[in-house]
Amino acid sequence: MDYRSKLLNQAVEQMASLPGIGKRTALRLVLHLLNQSKDSVHQFSNSFQQLKDNIQFCNSCFNIAETEVCEICANPKRNNEIICIVQDIRDVLAIESTGQYFGKYHVLGGIISPMDGIGPEDLRIKELIDRIEKEGIKEVIFGLCATMEGDTTNFYIYRKLENKNLNISLISRGIGVGNQLEYIDELTLGKSIVNRSPYEINFTS
Repeated sequence: MDYRSKLLNQAVEQMASLPGIGKRTALRLVLHLLNQSKDSVHQFSNSFQQLKDNIQFCNSCFNIAETEVCEICANPKRNNEIICIVQDIRDVLAIESTGQYFGKYHVLGGIISPMDGIGPEDLRIKELIDRIEKEGIKEVIFGLCATMEGDTTNFYIYRKLENKNLNISLISRGIGVGNQLEYIDELTLGKSIVNRSPYEINFTS
């Protein structure tokens, strides 16, 4: 769609490149920004530049951080003996919003999905095993989505850990099959963490 302005076209194209943003929505957002003051737009754009320039991944759990270690890993009040394995940062945010989990996390950076060309070697599974061996972890919670790919990833990691002296648990499957954690209400997700069950039971049943 040609808006008779090269600059407007470029702005709309960039806005429409964001997930879930179509051309009509992109145009509406760009026109909204165009009506704001220069200072407001500069502050808006600068916040994203600062985000990109200064956000990094935690050296321990791979959550987002502004220093080498994220606030969760650096918090002495967190339980150092429990790790919840999640797919990405959005799942950390979802679980944290429940206020029901007080351990630490390990962000895999994805799940095993042969259709998408993602194998175990593409995930942070080796780093997870290294953490478990070095940090004296006593429980690992599978917090991956309830999909075939999520279950495949759970099982792969389980086989890597089954001979270690660990409690391996799974968040409650009151969550609908196929649901992503970020879309689940806080009460349901919180209860699923609290009411987690041993992974072996879920696997053999």
